[in-house]
Amino acid sequence: MYLNKVFLYGNLTRDPEIRALPNGGQVASFGVATNRTYKKADGSKAEEVEFHNITVFGKQAETVAQYLKKGRPVFIEGRLHTRTWEKEGAGKQYRTEIIVDRFQFGADGS
Repeated sequence: MYLNKVFLYGNLTRDPEIRALPNGGQVASFGVATNRTYKKADGSKAEEVEFHNITVFGKQAETVAQYLKKGRPVFIEGRLHTRTWEKEGAGKQYRTEIIVDRFQFGADGS
């Protein structure tokens, strides 16, 4: 058995962008930032930030576009997917994204 599962809790880095697919469905894309704090070898505290590309399809895309905004926290459950394409003059391009299965609004502390 193989497993491709991602769980993220972070803040949106930009408002979701929604667009229509040729089949009439909807797709939304946005970014999420996560961070981790750790101790360096010298004992000092350091923080590392990761930025993730998120893609949502269907009814969930409409909900995301309507309610989520830049800076809001969100919990994402999904899978990793890497797309490739050729760009003239730049060669092969890659983009790794998380395709959402489920999401929940995060607590924003207000």
